[in-house]
Amino acid sequence: MMETGPGSAFSAGAGARAGAPSGHNVHPPYEQLNYQEQGPVVRLTLNRPHVRNALSIQLSDELIHAFERIRDSTELKVVVIEGAGGTFCSGDDISEMPRWGNANDVMRRVSGYQHMADTLEALDKITIARVDGYAVGGGLEITMACDFVIATASARWGMPEVDVGITPGWGGTTRLARLIGRRLAKEVNLVGALHPASRAAELTLWNRVVPNDQLDAEVDRLIEVLLSKNQQAVRQLKLIIDSGVEADLKTAQAFEKLSAGLSGAVNGGWQVEDADQAAGLVAFHEKGDLWQRRRGLARDFWTDGPVGTHGDK
Repeated sequence: MMETGPGSAFSAGAGARAGAPSGHNVHPPYEQLNYQEQGPVVRLTLNRPHVRNALSIQLSDELIHAFERIRDSTELKVVVIEGAGGTFCSGDDISEMPRWGNANDVMRRVSGYQHMADTLEALDKITIARVDGYAVGGGLEITMACDFVIATASARWGMPEVDVGITPGWGGTTRLARLIGRRLAKEVNLVGALHPASRAAELTLWNRVVPNDQLDAEVDRLIEVLLSKNQQAVRQLKLIIDSGVEADLKTAQAFEKLSAGLSGAVNGGWQVEDADQAAGLVAFHEKGDLWQRRRGLARDFWTDGPVGTHGDK
């Protein structure tokens, strides 16, 4: 971190303030992010290998732009995120933090990072983190927002923010605690150690650890399996798992029931006898008899309040 006087690390005098990360700041082509579409697969490569792909202000903006671009695509099915130069991501670029501004500016910036992670997590595509080298701090937070994580045996991970005197802002305490539990999340954050990839797999933080020379082959094998599936079913499964895990059991089961009904509909059983097969929409457009009857019955029904006066003399 840059040497500064007491209380001045986030001061307004440290240079032009960065503002909150936003895709609105970006006009492709990207400079610090490689974006490559290969049919239904898109590969995003963090490309700052000289600083272990630390998330600069610019790279963060480019990531948000890329995630929103992918979100809007109906052709892409799988997203692979990786780092250039044999490492995944070493987290936020600490050297730029003086540009983050005052305490309110920092909160606004962290809100932008949370938006970035939430956008990644909510994509209706399957996301794969391809991890080599270091995935620490913000780098680990990216992996936690992905659906799958495949890493080399030599990869290392952790949340070392405590030794810089800062706290994680977009998953290092929240998603981590949900993935591995409160006690282990405290250990990871309060100690700040760098752990081997094997421990991430043991904790179910990552899916699979492979020999260093087999990473690409294993990612490609997973992509082949995923693309063989009914993609509508894949989208529904991701949605109900991610939504259900944050809900009580009954609400989560309601998601499952609705998803089962949607599956029945898209597989051909959409004509439910006491539904009107879009007749209501047609009647509204044409202002036909069905629309007139429904609105005639409903428009003024009980509009006199809870104490009825209809028929009173």
